[in-house]
Amino acid sequence: MADSKCAVMNKENQHLVPPNSSGPVLSSAQNNANSENEVRSTVTSTGACKKQPTQDRKWTLSDFDIGRPLGKGKFGNVYLAREKSSKFKIALKVLFKSAIKECNNEHQVRREIEIQSHLKHPNILRLYGYFHDEARVYLILEFAANGALYQKLTSTLDKRFPEPEAAKYIAQVADALMYLHQKKVIHRDIKPENLLLGSNGEIKIADFGWSVHAPSSKRTTVCGTLDYLPPEMVCGKSHNEKVDLWSVGVLCYELLTGKPPFDSKCYDETYRRISKAQFTLPSYMSEEAKDLIKKLLVVNPGHRLSLPLLMKHEWIVKYNTPKSE
Repeated sequence: MADSKCAVMNKENQHLVPPNSSGPVLSSAQNNANSENEVRSTVTSTGACKKQPTQDRKWTLSDFDIGRPLGKGKFGNVYLAREKSSKFKIALKVLFKSAIKECNNEHQVRREIEIQSHLKHPNILRLYGYFHDEARVYLILEFAANGALYQKLTSTLDKRFPEPEAAKYIAQVADALMYLHQKKVIHRDIKPENLLLGSNGEIKIADFGWSVHAPSSKRTTVCGTLDYLPPEMVCGKSHNEKVDLWSVGVLCYELLTGKPPFDSKCYDETYRRISKAQFTLPSYMSEEAKDLIKKLLVVNPGHRLSLPLLMKHEWIVKYNTPKSE
C-alpha cells in the first residue's frame, strides 16, 4: 500500500491550491543556478517559446524574474515568471527531487516532460523547456492567465455552469483529446483541477503526470482521481484510450451539476457505483445533455461514444456552431 501522502486517489492532493506563502523555494534555489542542466529550447525575440533542436540553450534560474506563487502541488510549487530578455510571461513549476523520490515518482515526472514537450495544440498547455539543479526540477510552462477551471466552477453561485458554457468546454477538451489519441497519448486524469483557462477563456489541458504513450498495448496501472476512475480500472482490468471518454462524461456531469456523478461518503460505495455506472441525472438538465452523458458513462469501453461522434452530438453542435452573420 502506498504511503498516504503519496496517494493520488482524491482531489485534495491533485489540484493546485494557493500556497500558504511563497516560501524560500526560489531564493535557496538561486544558489544552485550555476549547476542547472541544458534544455533544447529557446525564447525568441517575439516572446514565443519554441523548441530549437539544432540550437541548445542552457537555461538557469537567473534567466527569469520570479513573481507571485500561482499554486502548490504534490511535489512543489508553481510561480508566475518572466523570461528577462523577451519579457515573455511563463509559469515556472518547481519540483523538489526529494519529494519525487520519496513517492518513487521519478518515472512519472520524466514521462510528463517527455510527453508534454512534444505536444502543440491550442487547448493543451505548452511545455517550453526544463532545467534542473541538485535539489529541484524546473518546468517552463505556458502561463494560463485565467487559472483553473475548478476554481471558476466552485466560485459560481450554483457551483455549476450554464449548458452553453459547459458545452464549449467539453468540445475543447474533446478536440484536444482527439489530438492526443492521434499521437497515441492517453491523458488518464481529465478533471476540472487539471484544466486551465487561457487569456481568452479557452481550455488548456495540463498535468500530464499520469499520461502515457501507448501505441499498441493496453495498460494496467490504476491511476487518476477516484471520482473519475472508469469501471475497467476499478475492476482491475486493462485499459486503453477509452478511459478518457469516461472522464469526459464525468467532467460533463460535474460541470453541469457541481459534483461528480458517483460521489458518495465512502470509497467503497463510490467504487460500487462506478463499477455499475450507477448515477442519477437531475431534472433541470436538458435531454440533449443527459443523452451525451449516458453515451459516455458506459461500463463497456467499446460502447462509449467516440470523440468524433461526440463532436457531432446535438448538444455539442447546438452550442458550438458559429451563428451566421
